Amino acid sequence: MTLDNFLYYIILPVLALSTLLVFIRFIIGPTISDRIVALDLLITTGIGVIAVYSILSGQPTFLDIGLIFGLIGFLGTVAYSSYLEKRKKK
Repeated sequence: MTLDNFLYYIILPVLALSTLLVFIRFIIGPTISDRIVALDLLITTGIGVIAVYSILSGQPTFLDIGLIFGLIGFLGTVAYSSYLEKRKKK
């Protein structure tokens, strides 16, 4: 089994299944904290898909896009957490 076959037939379906399950958690999530964590995990699985695509296409520039998504996801999570802290104080 080559790396391309492994990525196509094992890694991408696992990422797709995890994205589906996390999206369900995002929709159902009883609290806003659950939704924030689910959104962060959706961004993380999206970065995984970008990394796999970068390997399959042989273009490392897509990894820069994944890095930017990671930074944006981190800042979004920090912003939501800050919002929740301020909301709890009021």
